[in-house]
Amino acid sequence: MCLTGVDYFSTLGYQPGIAAVAAGALAPLATLVLVALTLLGALPVYRRVAGDSPHGEGSMRMLERLLPGWPSKLLVLVLLGFAATDFIITITLSAADAAAHLIENPFLKTHIGGWQIPVTLALVLLLGGVFLKGFREAIGLAVVLVVTYLLLNGVVIGRGLLEVVHHPEVLSGWWTQLGRQTGGWGGVALASLLVFPKLALGLSGFETGVSVMPQVRGAADDDPIKPAGRVRNTQKLLAAAALIMSVLLLTSTLVVTLLVPNAAMQDGGPASGRALAYLAHAQFGEVFGTLYDLSTILILWFAGASAMTGLLNIVPRFLPRYGMVPGWAQSIRPLTLVFTGIGLLITVLFKANVDAQGGAYATGVLVLMSSAAFAVTLAAWRQRDRLAVPLGFITLVFLYTTVLNVVERPDGLKIATFFILSILAVSLISRVVRSTELRVTGVELDLAAREFVRSTARSGALRVIAHRPDLLTAREYREKAREARLKTHLPDGADVLFLEVSVANASDFDGTLEVQGKTVGSHHVLRVNAPAVPNAIAALLLHLRDSIGIVPDVYFGWDEQGPLENAASFFLFGEGDIAPLTREVLRRAEPDGKQRPLVHVGG
Repeated sequence: MCLTGVDYFSTLGYQPGIAAVAAGALAPLATLVLVALTLLGALPVYRRVAGDSPHGEGSMRMLERLLPGWPSKLLVLVLLGFAATDFIITITLSAADAAAHLIENPFLKTHIGGWQIPVTLALVLLLGGVFLKGFREAIGLAVVLVVTYLLLNGVVIGRGLLEVVHHPEVLSGWWTQLGRQTGGWGGVALASLLVFPKLALGLSGFETGVSVMPQVRGAADDDPIKPAGRVRNTQKLLAAAALIMSVLLLTSTLVVTLLVPNAAMQDGGPASGRALAYLAHAQFGEVFGTLYDLSTILILWFAGASAMTGLLNIVPRFLPRYGMVPGWAQSIRPLTLVFTGIGLLITVLFKANVDAQGGAYATGVLVLMSSAAFAVTLAAWRQRDRLAVPLGFITLVFLYTTVLNVVERPDGLKIATFFILSILAVSLISRVVRSTELRVTGVELDLAAREFVRSTARSGALRVIAHRPDLLTAREYREKAREARLKTHLPDGADVLFLEVSVANASDFDGTLEVQGKTVGSHHVLRVNAPAVPNAIAALLLHLRDSIGIVPDVYFGWDEQGPLENAASFFLFGEGDIAPLTREVLRRAEPDGKQRPLVHVGG
């Protein structure tokens, strides 16, 4: 829970002040709406995400399974753009808030006052440097940081609540002001519902809670595929974190709204981005305030480390399986340099301002939560679950919150669009460049297929005719063999095997070939499903060569499509001009021409 809380609880460093600035006197009531959405919306959604994705893949993996083919891949790529927005802004926002706590500390203000941007850049660079050297996420450190931070916040918030109790005129004055602004209970409720999306930063942490599932202890008898004990314990983790954060959000926003002057929380003010720290110094003096600052700085820095870890994990979790990542992107250090560079750029663009980055952060968080709600709603609908309708309502609430946040603060969408376009461009270019890789992780032949191969190879040669299945009749195979003998160098009377590759899901990149042997009349046929026809043929030929010690010959007919049509057909549907593509895959996989299966094409 503390590993999750590094991201989730650290938002207390800036959330109460952002809420008070964005919502004014309505901040505590708008936060109450946010808490209701947390406990009645986000928590039930992510409890189901934990159940459906128990190995830390999260809602994106659910959507990948629920939607077919290319649409699911493209949706995941788009969501990766929003996830990158979430994680990158977590790094820059946390560093900016940590810098604010450093600069406003009375012992340091005279030395580094006004250095908000340089200090933030230095913290981002420090984080990148740690990852370049090597970083292991330490759960023990997370526990120390979170427990210390929560205790100190409890002291500050508790003292603030006592101040409110001892000075009830503060509360009554706030309530009177609220009534004048909104015009009664109905106005208060409506205004709170309209303004709460501005407070969406307080929803962060649930995706992190699911991603740490592999670290959660399960039951001794857990099924490795569906570990029920781990799921139950993760659901407890999510509930505990949500309850703790809900209490802290409500109480901290109340004391900040009532006790911190609004002018102090505006941009450049002493409480900007650090409202609770402002109270800690005001209530307990500079020594305790400095201790609070130090605790806040450390947990914010560790939240950035957690976000960087998430970025470095999310790329190899999805993109390599799609063939949509260049080779260098699978290494930690190049990725760290890229993400650190982007973090530095965003810090400069936003001038290291905590409030300015809040909208971008909220956009990333809300889109991910909306996608999670949609995923569990779709899963429930397909399972005819009676909770599908309530989950659908939750999805609509998250979508409403997301749209309102984007309209109010479009910066998040702009950053996410940059990430989305970058990911799509790099992914599609990488997929094209890597399209002629072998792309097969293994080949398995059933008993009939193995017997067909052995019997055909007894003649000392292994001849395979690539055949596009049509009527699947003996006459069709007989005509195909006759055509191959007329148009290629296939000897008369030679034993042949027919090979048929069907494309199951062209959006997949790799997989294991499961080859089945079938008999049609007197003809022996090998049938296989694969993401791409040329790559599957090449992989099977190389496997046959290695298993029987004979270099195979493969025979094709000529394709009549044009080059652009063939290229599009290969990329989108795994087919295209099969003969030259198969030869190119073989050439890349086997540089020795004498060991390379021979490709024959009939005109």
